Amino acid sequence: MQEERFTAPTPPGTRLLHIGPHKTGTTALQAAFHQARDTLREHGVVYAGPGRQAKDPAVAIARKNPTAAERQPWEAFCTEAADAGGMRFFASSEFFATASADAARTAVEELAGEHPVHVVVTLRPLRKIMPSHWQQYVKHGLCESYETWLDGMLRKPPYDEPTPDFWHLQRHDELIARWAAAAGAENVTAVVVDEARPLWQFRVFEQLLDLPEGVLRPQESGGNSSLTQSEAELLLQLNRKLRDRNWSTWRQGKVIREGVVPRLQSYEPAPGEPRITTPPWAEEAVAEVAERVAAGIAASGVRVVGDLDALSRRPEAPPEPVTPTEIPTEAATEAVLGGILASAALAAKAAPQAPEAVPTSAPASAPEASAGRGALEDRPVRNVPVKDLVRVVARRAVRRMRG
Repeated sequence: MQEERFTAPTPPGTRLLHIGPHKTGTTALQAAFHQARDTLREHGVVYAGPGRQAKDPAVAIARKNPTAAERQPWEAFCTEAADAGGMRFFASSEFFATASADAARTAVEELAGEHPVHVVVTLRPLRKIMPSHWQQYVKHGLCESYETWLDGMLRKPPYDEPTPDFWHLQRHDELIARWAAAAGAENVTAVVVDEARPLWQFRVFEQLLDLPEGVLRPQESGGNSSLTQSEAELLLQLNRKLRDRNWSTWRQGKVIREGVVPRLQSYEPAPGEPRITTPPWAEEAVAEVAERVAAGIAASGVRVVGDLDALSRRPEAPPEPVTPTEIPTEAATEAVLGGILASAALAAKAAPQAPEAVPTSAPASAPEASAGRGALEDRPVRNVPVKDLVRVVARRAVRRMRG
């Protein structure tokens, strides 16, 4: 069967920069490229850096007035591109989208060398990005409900509270304009993701890099899955409690983002569990913004691959939002376990204990002493049943959280 063509390949030696933005299928694409890097090289394509994505160089070039040390990852990135010679050099990171117009211009100028730079932007409908982005903010400590956040993003100019970076990333027409000014509109491709065809985006990037079909394959999830409404509400309430306790951003990140969230996402929701739903008033406001965005992209002169009208298409019958009243026990258990383990790890780093001992940290007269708490905590770890050890760790975590 003849291969379906979506776009023409870039010339050999092109430096292809995929700038995201966030929530446009970047994680799946980066995982596929990372897994296939050896095969890519056989076909004349270098996938930048040692990791899944080029985050460090992207963050470095996007910084305002970076120091020489802060620029080092970007300098190394440009050296790697130069070493690629006449091979195509491909890099992907949604953090490139955080760059200002000046930073984008600097990135293109310094990356180019003797070879052309081509910028690729992946796009999803804004109505699908809104709930996805909000829950990502919640994973990082946001305390505002979805509707409150939507109110700030859609109803209250200049639309920068409580998350001032959102529209810098997700006004896709303005994002494309910044990079088109840096690279030239003829050197920018906008790829509209087709969610009905999960492999379609892989095929487009294969064609941009003149790769055989099937080189890019889906990989296991990278732990960036969506939350249900009840899971998001649980994280929201945790964020508010920790804010009230004046936890530092670093400490909260260690316990919530690195402890609770990964465990919570290991839970498999039942098919009927409610998802985060955008209220009707916000659906209409988002559609109006999306229409302006699509019109701006169409007028920009960049190459568009895919159905641009899909970005502003209204849903036929949007579901009504559901307010969660409970969370499944299994999901709550995973979240609690994640918090316990992360808090215990912090406690161990802050105050290392003697090897294999589980010391007592409360007087023998405490109420739990009659239940043998002191005896339990004085026993070697290897002799403590798992269920009892979890109780000990939980008590320590609670004491540290109270502190």
